[in-house]
Amino acid sequence: MSWWVAHSEHTLTQDVPAPPGEVRDFYVDLDNIKIVHPLIVSVQTVSRSETPDGVVHSYRVRDRIPLGPFTIANTYRATLRVPAAGDVLTEADQSPGVHLRGTVSFEPVPAGTRMTERIRIAAPRPLAPFTAREAVKAHIAMLAGIRRHFETR
Repeated sequence: MSWWVAHSEHTLTQDVPAPPGEVRDFYVDLDNIKIVHPLIVSVQTVSRSETPDGVVHSYRVRDRIPLGPFTIANTYRATLRVPAAGDVLTEADQSPGVHLRGTVSFEPVPAGTRMTERIRIAAPRPLAPFTAREAVKAHIAMLAGIRRHFETR
């Protein structure tokens, strides 16, 4: 590890009023996520490949990141590793040197599904506090948006 790169870990949880399979299917389609993620502007599929245990989806994602009164456009690659069952693994690599890795689980609960997202963030030390704060805020809003989507259907 380099002194230049700071690391942080965050765990976010949201209960969603729908069965785990439905919530998982919604989550693994980034066309759905752009509807509920506050920063994502557009999503374009780059590749989709079958694996012995599931699929790997790669996307080009365009974000708008608020910075005071300005908005910074950012394009990056996101990858979802979706096994036939179990946790979904996520990766997002952004410039300059920002890496988000996530594990998302979908556990049945009496009210539907408990989504738990564990995020690991690595970013250049000068950007790390801003990156972590904005990523966590956006992912909390995304999970709440998924809940609202299923509440209103």
